[in-house]
Amino acid sequence: MDWAYTLVIILSVFLALFLLLSIVLAVLLIRVTLQIKSVTDSAQRTAGTIEELLKNAKKFSGPAFFLKAVMKQTKKFNKRKDD
Repeated sequence: MDWAYTLVIILSVFLALFLLLSIVLAVLLIRVTLQIKSVTDSAQRTAGTIEELLKNAKKFSGPAFFLKAVMKQTKKFNKRKDD
């Protein structure tokens, strides 16, 4: 029966080792998950800010582009008139 006790002790040691490693791994995975959540929140805020910036730029670029084109055509017309 001596070999049975030895086997139980060896298996108990390995079980305790794997239990300890799984606890450490779980803690590390929780930390990584929190960091990933922080990064995704930051990326989402940045994307929202860029989207708002582009919406504002679109509002102002349309009239400005139109005005620039009209002024260019007016200059061409006045140039032809002078010639």
